Formats: sequence, C-alpha cells, structure tokens
Amino acid sequence: MRPDRRACLLGGGALLVAGAGSVRAAASSVYRRGNDADPETLDPHKSSTVAEAHILRDLYEGLLTYDNHGALIPGAATHWTVSDDALTYTFHLRDDGRWSNGDPVVAADFVFGLRRIMAPETAAKYAEVLYPLKNARAVNQGEAAPETLGVSALDARTLVVTLDRPTPYLLELLTHQTSLPVHPPSIARFGDAFTRPGNLVSNGAYALVDMVPNDRITLRRNPHFHAADGIAIETVAFLPTPDLSSAVRRYAAGEIDSLADLPGDQMASLKARFGGQVVLGPSLGLYALAVNTRKPPFDDVRLRRALSLVIDREFLAERLWGETMAPAYSLCPPGLDNYRAPPELEGRNALPIDREEEARSLLAEAGFGPGGKPLRVEYRFNSTDNNRNAAVAITDMWRGIGVETRLVYTDAKTHFAHLRDGGDFDVARMSWFADYSDPQNFLFLLETGNDGLNPGRYSNPAYDGLMREAASERDIAARADILFRAETIVLRDLPWIPLLHTRSKALISPRLTGYHPNLRNASPTRFLRLEP
Repeated sequence: MRPDRRACLLGGGALLVAGAGSVRAAASSVYRRGNDADPETLDPHKSSTVAEAHILRDLYEGLLTYDNHGALIPGAATHWTVSDDALTYTFHLRDDGRWSNGDPVVAADFVFGLRRIMAPETAAKYAEVLYPLKNARAVNQGEAAPETLGVSALDARTLVVTLDRPTPYLLELLTHQTSLPVHPPSIARFGDAFTRPGNLVSNGAYALVDMVPNDRITLRRNPHFHAADGIAIETVAFLPTPDLSSAVRRYAAGEIDSLADLPGDQMASLKARFGGQVVLGPSLGLYALAVNTRKPPFDDVRLRRALSLVIDREFLAERLWGETMAPAYSLCPPGLDNYRAPPELEGRNALPIDREEEARSLLAEAGFGPGGKPLRVEYRFNSTDNNRNAAVAITDMWRGIGVETRLVYTDAKTHFAHLRDGGDFDVARMSWFADYSDPQNFLFLLETGNDGLNPGRYSNPAYDGLMREAASERDIAARADILFRAETIVLRDLPWIPLLHTRSKALISPRLTGYHPNLRNASPTRFLRLEP
C-alpha cells in the first residue's frame, strides 16, 4: 500500500555536547564503564540481556535510536511515513550512513538483518518480539520463505516495513537490538566469528577494539559514523561488575567512572558517602522467580501459590534494596503506555499469619509439609550481592512453611544461557526490563513456544488466545482490557512469581556529564563527556 503523507520526522537529534568541531581534541582517554556482566554474545540477533544491550547500543545504530534522555531520535533513518491503515512504514536512510570499514549503510543491510534474525537456523531466542512484521511468525517457524517477510528495499536509501497488524510500539521496537543491521560481507566471510575483534564491522558510534573475558570490552570511536565529530569520548571500556561491593570499592579508588547497578542493602551508606554521585531514576523492570512448570511437583499451581504467598515483598524492597525497588504484585509495572493499572496477586492485603496459614494448607493439599514429605527446592540465580541477599531472605521465608532450599549460583552468562537453552531447574531468578513501554513486552514472555524467554515452558491456551486477540485489536482501550484479562490468568497460574519492580540506580563520577536516568535505561556513550 502506498504510504500517505503523514510524515513522522523526529527533529534534530542534536548532541548534548557543545562545539562539535573541537570535541575530539578535548576527548578523555578512556571511559571505564561498569556493566552488569560479561556479554554472552555481541551478535545482536542472538543477544537478550541488558548488559549486552548497553554494548550493542554503542556498536550499532538502528533505524531509530535513543538519546541520553531516553527520547526516540532518528538513527540510520532520517525520516519516515506511515500509511493510513498503520500497516506500512517507509523509512528514508541518511546519505552519510557508513559501516566502520567505510562501506555505505544501505536498506538491503536492514533487509538482510531482519531476515537473518527470523531465519530458523539463526535460533534467535528473541525473534518473537518481531512477530508484528508481516509473515514473521511463519518465517521464524520455517513455514514461509525469508523473502516473504514484511521488509523490502525499494532502493539503497528506502526501506519499507509492512505489518500483519497495527503495532503502537513499532518505532520503539525498531531501536531494539533485534532490529539492528549486521554487515552482510562480514557474515559471509567469517560466519558466527563475525563478532570477534578484528572481524566485527559495526555501523554505530563505536567500533570493537578488544575483548578480554571477565575483564573488559574496549570500543573506540568509529571515524565513519555520521556524527563522529560530535563524540567527546574517544574510547570506552565496558567492565563486568557482578560483585557490586567490589565494584563500589573500585569506583571509590577511581578505577571505574560509572556503575549501572549498586548493592541495595548499602544505599544509605552509599548516599552518605557519595552524595549526589548516587543517581536514582525511573525504570520499567521486573524482578521475579520463574518456576519450572514442566517439572513435577512444580507443575502444581497450589505449590507455586504457596511459595508466593509467604514472600514478604515489602521486606525485600525496604530492607534489601532500600528505595531502589518497589514490591511487585503484578507482572507488568505501573506506568506502562497503552495500559491501565495492572491486576494484582490475590491475598496481597491479607495478614502475614493468614497468608502463611493458607500456604501451609496448599502445601498439605499437594502432599507436602507436616505428615507428608518435605518440599525441596533448588533456587538458581546469577551471582551478585543483591541476588544473593534476596535468595537468602526468600529461603528463610520458605523455611517457615517447611520448605528446604538449596541455592545454586553461577555468573550471569552461564545462568541465562542455561535457562534459555532448556536446562533443568526448579525455581530461577529472572529479571526483565522493557524494550518498549507497552504491556505486551512483559506478557509475551509467557506465550506458548517462546522457549528462549519462557524457561519454565508455561503454556495456557486461554492465555495464548487472549494474547492473539489483543494483537489484532486496534482500539487501544479495548486492547488494554484484553491484556488485563491475560495478566490476570498468569497471576493466577504463577509461572513467574513477581517480587519487585525496579528503579534504576547508578554511581556517576563528577567527571562524567550528560547522564540522565530515564525509563528506557538508555545512556549511549556518544552523548556523554568525560572531563579531565
């Protein structure tokens, strides 16, 4: 369908640094950026974690991107139009887009990337997020040829994206790593090794220089980037910081310039010690426990409800995380666009003693507890101070109803790979930060078949039906009501036990300027400045 004339140009995208022509001369040597963990991959089509997203946001540029306030701005595309039925988007790429080896960025690169992530052989765990694209589900499931995917290049500078259904969050979705282009000649030459230093060709503000596991990933300003003259920081080193207490000590010693996470139980002392360097902000995130619904006895909803009932979420939020977390009684956090106030877990307002009594009764019905066998739970988590403290506290809460818990912890890369690849577990720590501000971005996680992000393999036909119904509903208010009913089902079934909703927390050196906490958790290095 021919697009109409409703232009959707987001103006400017001006850098928040002055004197672009002279910025490079004043650039500091290295910005040492604390990151949650080592990435499992730098392949944007196989990535899925926040730690990877921070790095990929510097390496690559999508059709749209975020600035350091979390606002949508033009990226590889300068402007676009939308058809009257909201099913066809036409993007016009900038003339000066270049890969880090100097090759021009063309519309065919985006076609190649989107077909690649949807190809079954890529085995992209995050592919389902792009199912609004026409024929995406069929292509991803091997039922249609890649050429039928709703993306085409009219010429080198014009990309057309067609959808199966109107998608109010599409522009935000196109900032996500799943939508990033990759350099076709590099993949043809190196295959999966295209992400290695020396092989990786990127189209973002920075290029990959070096990668030392468990130590650092070093990026350097891409001289071919269209806004290279406005980049103040020449080199950025992403340092994995899973041990948050140790990371704070390194920050205090001047070895790290910023931290993207802080030990929650130390917030009062950190604020007393560092004052305004502790920066708190909004966030659209969930901290939860995934339960293995494919494995007895955890396939019994009575058991899952019992485990949830005795968790004191107020204690976790106030005593372990201070003001950086809020108790979560829903999967979706409050404040999402295109939604209403989310439903809440049953029993929230009951007295703790009543919740404990109900939990004991449910366990007894399921054959556990006094007079029966003890319930033994293996609790897996990726090792950070915050996660460890939460696990110990929850273990103590479960002990009160006779549950015996064994803690198993690994680094983040191993933990999430184990879950995504179908590894065995009983209960596992999960977190999710919104890719776009819409309830679908939380609720799609638990759809049947989304195995990479639904480790417990939860499946409920009624839930899936509501999600399909919501996907085809054009009225935003009616869609919100359908999604509300869907979330009510998962709060009843509890394949994920929601614990906390997040706030961002960071330590920002006085040397670093341009950082602004925002709902998107986006702070691209190109918009920051590091003073001498």
